[in-house]
Amino acid sequence: MKIRRRIFVLALALLMVFALVPAEGLVPVAQAVTQDQIDSLKNDAKELSSQSNDLKSQLADLKNQRASAINRKLLLDQQISLTEQQIANTEKQISGYEALLAQTAYELAENRKQEEIQYATFCERARVMEEAGTTSYWAVLFKADSFSDLLSRLSDVQEVMNYDQNVLSTLRQLRAAIQQKQDEQEDLMAQSEEAKAELEVKKAELKEQRDEAAALVEEIQANVDEYQEQLDELNAERDRIQKEIVEKSNELARQMAMTATKGGYIWPETVSRRITSPMGGRNTGIPGASTNHKGVDIGGVGYTTSVLATKAGVVITSKLSSSYGNYVVISHGPGNTTLYAHMSSRAVKEGDVVTQGQVIGITGNTGISRGAHLHYEITEGGVRVNPLDYLPNYIKGW
Repeated sequence: MKIRRRIFVLALALLMVFALVPAEGLVPVAQAVTQDQIDSLKNDAKELSSQSNDLKSQLADLKNQRASAINRKLLLDQQISLTEQQIANTEKQISGYEALLAQTAYELAENRKQEEIQYATFCERARVMEEAGTTSYWAVLFKADSFSDLLSRLSDVQEVMNYDQNVLSTLRQLRAAIQQKQDEQEDLMAQSEEAKAELEVKKAELKEQRDEAAALVEEIQANVDEYQEQLDELNAERDRIQKEIVEKSNELARQMAMTATKGGYIWPETVSRRITSPMGGRNTGIPGASTNHKGVDIGGVGYTTSVLATKAGVVITSKLSSSYGNYVVISHGPGNTTLYAHMSSRAVKEGDVVTQGQVIGITGNTGISRGAHLHYEITEGGVRVNPLDYLPNYIKGW
């Protein structure tokens, strides 16, 4: 009876130790995510961090120079864009860790199945040996004071058949594999938690940067006379941008002999119909903001709304400016263009052919802007026209 109890105790120890061993042939052939991919993301994150630090240094140099407010705002917009990229990179890392941890958990579950099979074989052999009266085998076994000692003693028993040795060899391999898999799992969990902590830090940084950008616009407003020269330059920049739009549109028409896209315009986003500022004369109280509004502002879009191409065409401008912030211009034919401004990011580049409804960027608050919104313009025949004539069912918010 005591012998049977000792066998049961040792059996239970084996079951607990080898419960997480991989079953050969049962693990998926390929993983969706690899450590190399996560390492590549980490390298990208380091590069983004380096760029962000450079911008922080430039911002620090400008912080006490009130005359450089416009330049500071432009640098802040760039820093915000980089922080958003860092957040996206970290989120991808976390997703990768979760995929690897799920894969590891699957492998460990399969290991348990394999261990049960191996241990059942071991127990059956032990039962046969006991019934056959091979007591010397078990006399050595019961003298072991630890699992490692047990394996060592069994290796020296001459009466153990080759079959028993093969079973024990497999169990040893499973034990080593379990330890390695557990180490990998612990390392992945630690890296995942580190990435999650970094994500929270970056989100906090993004909020601080956006708050600083908003405060800077308020500062510009409070010092309108001091910044008038720079604001005049912003207005001149808008004129240059419009001239460039017309020139590029005409050149593109000559090169491609494009004809105007048939059909009407769709809304440039799908979240809001609220127009916060119409086309024409206005007094926003925001220095640098145009007093003769060349388009319309759509509010209620936040920082995550997709901006859509309202007609098919070719991107003739995609850049960051002090006035418009991140903006995109699309040519739809001779003299027919649309402009989308103050975006937090752009998804297209100059020369891209876009279809109606294609995502070209994300709404935001870059450039001279107070609060997240989308500035939208339409040009026909080389002249700006009122977008509200083409956007039905809008809500008046001014």
